[in-house]
Amino acid sequence: MSALPQTEPDRIDRDALIARRRRFLSPSLRTFPMFPDDPLVLVRGEGAHVFDETGRRYLDGTAQNVCISLGFGHPVTMRMARQAMDAMQHCTSLFFHDAPARYAEELVARMPEGGDWVVHLVNSGAEAIDLAYAMARMHTGHFEMVSLRNAYHGLHFGASGSAAFSSCRMPTAAMQGFVHTMHPDQYKGAFGPDAGIEPYLAELERTIFSSTSGRIAGMIVEPIQGFGGVVPMPPGYIARAFEIVRAAGGLCIVDEVQTGFGRMGSHYWGFEAHGATPDIVVLGKGMGNGFPIAGVIARREIAESFTKVRFFNTFGGNPVAVAAARSVLQVIDDEDLQENAHARGEQLLAGLSTLQARHPLIGDVRGSGLILGIEVVKDRGTREPAVEAGDRIQKRLRAAGFINVKGSATRNCFRINPPMCVTAPDCDDWLDAFDRALAAER
Repeated sequence: MSALPQTEPDRIDRDALIARRRRFLSPSLRTFPMFPDDPLVLVRGEGAHVFDETGRRYLDGTAQNVCISLGFGHPVTMRMARQAMDAMQHCTSLFFHDAPARYAEELVARMPEGGDWVVHLVNSGAEAIDLAYAMARMHTGHFEMVSLRNAYHGLHFGASGSAAFSSCRMPTAAMQGFVHTMHPDQYKGAFGPDAGIEPYLAELERTIFSSTSGRIAGMIVEPIQGFGGVVPMPPGYIARAFEIVRAAGGLCIVDEVQTGFGRMGSHYWGFEAHGATPDIVVLGKGMGNGFPIAGVIARREIAESFTKVRFFNTFGGNPVAVAAARSVLQVIDDEDLQENAHARGEQLLAGLSTLQARHPLIGDVRGSGLILGIEVVKDRGTREPAVEAGDRIQKRLRAAGFINVKGSATRNCFRINPPMCVTAPDCDDWLDAFDRALAAER
């Protein structure tokens, strides 16, 4: 394993910083729970790496919650954002400005032909989710919506209503009208391993029949359930589910907040891998390479229906954030980052397959490109989660210079989501560190 270079400390009083956050930031602003007694303090980033206050370098396997696509400090992002800042730091959408319209044109060019797509820019993925639900209800005139169990679409009012985790729900009234149907998990789903899609499609039909009026506003699907433990939708499910939804009068919404912009490697958008074209697409996270921007792409007739109400976002389409978002489109193309995501994903999957044969703790490896999941289990037969072992592995990875978080309701699935600029040597180093962290459990 190659040594990770260190840099000069950034002269931050660690104890004072931790105390200041705990004193003045709301306690509801939780950190990742992986190191409760030894918080990780980050001060800067470069490429696929971040640095703590001592100058220690880490490979960021989270991409800062999947928000960094091109890498930290990418020169094109920084140049375009600075130019926009120098010209005009903000222009509300109530005026005309070149940047949002030009960016929308560039986004639409990456959508399937024949859709007459339009774009609505907002500030966060959860905000975009809420907007998508409102548009679907306004357009169809129906109220009830379907989301999948194990789904995560954000923590705002409407988004939390569609979430399928108790930890993402509050003991107060969330947005009403959501019903949940079984998610087609082929590893440990409700109908057993490798059950295929038919029982889940039948369950979707039963859900619409028994839990709604029979006429729905729509259904939302993640091509890969990220927060839920990197659970991919099996081939054929999304296309067939869309047929059922449209027959019930609903619109088909795809949440691309984590899977979009080439991160899956095989396709620019996750839905393209399923041969299905949605009516509404929700974007966020890596869209701005760390700048706060998100959006909804919808068919024009759906957006036209939404003109019946007054709605806009004060900071939606901010020129600086839009400039950063335009850099993402440009650099993904210019530097072949989608192809890199594909190649590095294949490298990691091949390496993990070898490790799986050697370490019984690895129960399942899944995902695509640079949105991968590794489920650690006590027993491959029972598939009982190995939560404590996962915690120890996580600490060993940090000690070796790698940051990874765990997802899923059972907290035993490692999520592998580095920035799309991650290199082959980076991946080799991570595989070596993961191998040694697993071996220490024997």
